[in-house]
Amino acid sequence: MNLSVVILAAGQGTRMKSAMPKVMHKLAGLPMLEHVYLRSLELSANDIHIVYGHGGEHLQEYCRDFDVEWVLQDVQLGTAHAVQQASPHVNDEHVVLILYGDIPLIKSHTLTKLIECVTAESISLLTIKLEDPTGYGRIIRVDNEVVAIVEHKDATDKQRQIKEVNTGIMALEAGYLNQCLHRIDNNNVQGEYYLTDIIALAVHDGKKIITSQPDNAYEVEGVNDRIQLAKLERIKQQEQVDAIMMQGVTVADPARVDIRGKLTIGNDSFIDINCIFEGKVTIGRNVSIGSGCVISESSIGDGAVIKPYSVIEQAVIANNVEVGPFARLRPGTLLKENSKVGNFVEVKNTQLGSGSKANHLTYLGDADIGSDVNIGAGTITCNYDGANKHKTVILDGAFIGSDTQLVAPVKVGKNSTIGAGSTITRDTEDDALTLSRTEQKTITGWTRPTKK
Repeated sequence: MNLSVVILAAGQGTRMKSAMPKVMHKLAGLPMLEHVYLRSLELSANDIHIVYGHGGEHLQEYCRDFDVEWVLQDVQLGTAHAVQQASPHVNDEHVVLILYGDIPLIKSHTLTKLIECVTAESISLLTIKLEDPTGYGRIIRVDNEVVAIVEHKDATDKQRQIKEVNTGIMALEAGYLNQCLHRIDNNNVQGEYYLTDIIALAVHDGKKIITSQPDNAYEVEGVNDRIQLAKLERIKQQEQVDAIMMQGVTVADPARVDIRGKLTIGNDSFIDINCIFEGKVTIGRNVSIGSGCVISESSIGDGAVIKPYSVIEQAVIANNVEVGPFARLRPGTLLKENSKVGNFVEVKNTQLGSGSKANHLTYLGDADIGSDVNIGAGTITCNYDGANKHKTVILDGAFIGSDTQLVAPVKVGKNSTIGAGSTITRDTEDDALTLSRTEQKTITGWTRPTKK
């Protein structure tokens, strides 16, 4: 079956109180529209069409990597009018699936079941029964067969008692869709062209309306304001955390972990409270993530220990590495096996060799550090001269004393020792002690300045 997907994303979303298009508001780290786009890819659609309107230039810029055709709905005259903007670009021989950019939690298996019901003699419609159906179009049945959909504002009091409602999601043959779109009028309270009118037309034409339902009501919940968005955010987060726990990961409190992207994590790992994972994060087996950590676009090897309140961004951490607490790993950091970065240490664009350690109060930027190196407290690689960045190289086995400044470009020799409190501006020899301190002396009778 050849499949075309049309995603309606032209609404302004005034209740969001935002200058940004509604579908650009994020859920679990991705715009709502991207969630719907990803579901379309999972269905192996032949082509995807996004109907946009308000803020379309920002929408296309952010979603420039989407493999879609963008279709402008310049004036919003209803859902049928929106689909009509895309329909000329759809092959009549395809099945068309209509989706919405503000219904982000729809499941691909729900849509697959819907699509499989489409034939030349039928239309497939996704419905759901709600205890409070206020605002939704009601499914009108006669002898249990769907004969029409009546929008809430157009429904009679009796019709408003119906619990089964329209989700707006439907699938049908593209050729028939194009025929129906030219027959729909705007004779209703809103003065809009309703896509739902296709149902009555199809019944008139002798076609059967096949309905299916999602497993969970939240799959078809739309977002009109930030309260609804927050509600779906918590549902999505719980769903994601449940998935990793089923894979053998212990989560201290599922309600206090946020996954804003794609997290892959090995079994027997542990995640403490208030942790955030952003973008693509890969974590190995038997890893411990302490409370309050923020990890984005990074890879962490087996057996690593990430202590509380560490921030890790675009870093690679090998097996059995210890980080934190209160460490910051910036882009370009590579920590090799059994290395250690301790509290209040910042690392950027630096490779720390196996068995090497920087335990506290240190900045390592633009550095290549060998194995079994000890970096003393308060050490700084002075990598920036005010205009350009320069590299520091520290060879295997070196010992850097506390409160040392390494003024790049500079190389510290193999097994070299740097005395505490030194400022190193030239390369040092292998197996030698280098220091730059004046002889200690005492000035008697000296008094400190007093505040005037």
